[in-house]
Amino acid sequence: MATSPAPGEGPVRPVSVSLHEGTIAALKARTGKRGMSAYVEALIQRQLERDRLRELIEDAEAEHGPVDQSAVDDKRAILRGNAAGSADAA
Repeated sequence: MATSPAPGEGPVRPVSVSLHEGTIAALKARTGKRGMSAYVEALIQRQLERDRLRELIEDAEAEHGPVDQSAVDDKRAILRGNAAGSADAA
């Protein structure tokens, strides 16, 4: 049984999507006419990654309960280089 290619893999195919005129104008201004497909492809891949991450978080929370927000804040401070006052900084 053949599996579908992962996002970003496989041959490129044209598809038709409907967008508001203002969205198209902003897209063209940012990418030029020839960069639109690559830009939209990257946006869709990023959204798919975010959707999957959200699903993984929901699965983990269903199994282990919600995260401790203060622990998240402490880890975020470490990642941002602002570990002062964090017990996990060492």
